[in-house]
Amino acid sequence: MHSSPAPVAVIGDALIDELRDETGTRDFVGGAALNVAVGIARLGVPTTLIAMIGDDADGARIAEFLDQHGVGFVRTIGPNGTSRAVSDRRDGEPTYAFNEAARRRAIEFGPESRRAIADAPFTVVSCFPFDNAGQVEQLAASVPHDRRRLIIDPNPREGMMHSREEFVRGFESLASRCELIKVGEDDARMLYESTLDELVDRLVDAGAAHVVGTAGRDGGFVRRGARTVKRPIAELPGDIIDTMGAGDAVLAAIVRHLVAMGIPASPGAWEEVLERAMLVAAATCRFEGALLREP
Repeated sequence: MHSSPAPVAVIGDALIDELRDETGTRDFVGGAALNVAVGIARLGVPTTLIAMIGDDADGARIAEFLDQHGVGFVRTIGPNGTSRAVSDRRDGEPTYAFNEAARRRAIEFGPESRRAIADAPFTVVSCFPFDNAGQVEQLAASVPHDRRRLIIDPNPREGMMHSREEFVRGFESLASRCELIKVGEDDARMLYESTLDELVDRLVDAGAAHVVGTAGRDGGFVRRGARTVKRPIAELPGDIIDTMGAGDAVLAAIVRHLVAMGIPASPGAWEEVLERAMLVAAATCRFEGALLREP
């Protein structure tokens, strides 16, 4: 296990994505937080993932995958095994189901986790159980207050969430401490029954320094105060094979820039960051699975 300090600590889910379609069933190592951690590492920034797995074959596969991609791993061993997400695409619109391990996921914020977070200039949180007040309290206590260093993608999953109201409360309790929050149209609809623009306004008012919105075919944008910078989706050769992981690729590309170059100081600089992120997302969508690809 890698335990040395890393520039980025990523906290959240790690699971097996079980994809079912007309060609059969295939397993992929996945989870939003894992995708972001691996993506950041593939873009050249050392990264440590803090997540729960089981003491089982799926957990061993996840650990091996992270090791292959050079991602450090601080693991919590879950009592219900490794999380699984079943994506059934055999009847048109995909349906998703999660096993008990995914629904009851929780992370132990022990000394190794706290050390990785304390040493990281940025801590990225994605698909975290914000509806678990105890987990939110431990997360909040683990991230130093001395400066903005927190980046959150709420990434709610209907089958993993126990209470929408508690999830929103836990998520928003950390908004004022965030350097950046990334949200998409699905987040706005699922958590707030609102539009993406309305959600972005709400998070800016709550104190987030920057809010990145991903709007599918309409591209992405970043809001800082009253100023918004937008970029369209990137056009690349080849067909779009799989949009799984596109949002995670956008976040990984942005985090990579923040670590390497600092916070963009002008709208023009943010345009360049978004342009690159859209290219990385477009390249990722040209392959099956959520593994980040570069154009």
